[in-house]
Amino acid sequence: MPTNLDPDSSEKHPVQPSAHPAKSIGKPQQPEPEEGWKEIVKTIGLSLVLALGIRQFVAEARYIPSESMVPTLQINDRLIVEKVSYRFHDPERGDIVVFMPPDAAAKYCLGPQNANVKIKDAFIKRVVGLPGDTVEVRGGTVLINDRPLQESYIAAEPDYELPPSVVPPDSYLVLGDNRNNSCDGHFWGPVPRENLIGRATFRFWPPNRIGSITAQPTQGEALPASSESAPPPITSPVEPPEAVPEVVPPVEPAPVEPQPAQP
Repeated sequence: MPTNLDPDSSEKHPVQPSAHPAKSIGKPQQPEPEEGWKEIVKTIGLSLVLALGIRQFVAEARYIPSESMVPTLQINDRLIVEKVSYRFHDPERGDIVVFMPPDAAAKYCLGPQNANVKIKDAFIKRVVGLPGDTVEVRGGTVLINDRPLQESYIAAEPDYELPPSVVPPDSYLVLGDNRNNSCDGHFWGPVPRENLIGRATFRFWPPNRIGSITAQPTQGEALPASSESAPPPITSPVEPPEAVPEVVPPVEPAPVEPQPAQP
C-alpha cells in the first residue's frame, strides 16, 4: 500500500480538480450591493434594539416643561432617569421620581370635564410618604407620623391643609416642590409602586447646573398635639394653571414610539 512518501502514489491516486476554484488572496473581494444593504439594515436594527432596550430597562433622558418642581427643577432642565435601582431596593423619602399618574389625577389635573380621561404622559414629583406612613399637612408643615418634615428645597410652605391619612402598602405619596402650584398627591392620593418609571438622579443641562438633583429631607421633633379637629377632606376639584403642564416628556423619544399628545 503506498504512503504519502511513495513517489508513485500520485499516479495511482490522481488529484481530482476542485468543484470550487480557489479564490485570489491578493485583493479582498468587494461585497455584492445586495449584501452591503443587508449589513446596513442589520446594523441599524441592532442599534435600535439596543437603544430601545437601554431606554426601557436602564435609563432615559427627559426634560421639564413645568414649574411644579421649582426651585429644584427649572423649566427646560434635562435629566437622566435611571430605572435599575428600584429593582434592588424600595424608593426612599426624598427621591424624585417619574411615574404614570393614577386615574384619579385626571379630574384635578385636566379638569372635572375630563375625569374619565386617562393621562398618557409621565409626571415628576418628590416622594414624601412611604408605605405605612401617616401623612398630614397642617399649618404650612408636612407631618410624617406626627413629626414635621424639614424641607429646605420647597418654593414656599403649602397653603393648604391635608387631613391625616395612611399611605397604603406598595404605594407612595408624592408632592411637587412648588407645593402651591403642583397637581400632585395632595389632590389625588398615593401612587402605586407599579406606576413608577424610575428615579431622576442627574441633571445634564443646562451646563451651569449640571449635577445630582436628589435631596433627602429630615424629620424633626413631634409637634404638640392640637385640640382642634382635623380639617375636612378636600372635595372640590382644584385645577392647576393651564399654562403649567405637568407632563414630563422624554428628551429623545424612540423612533418606533410616537410621542403621545399633551393632555
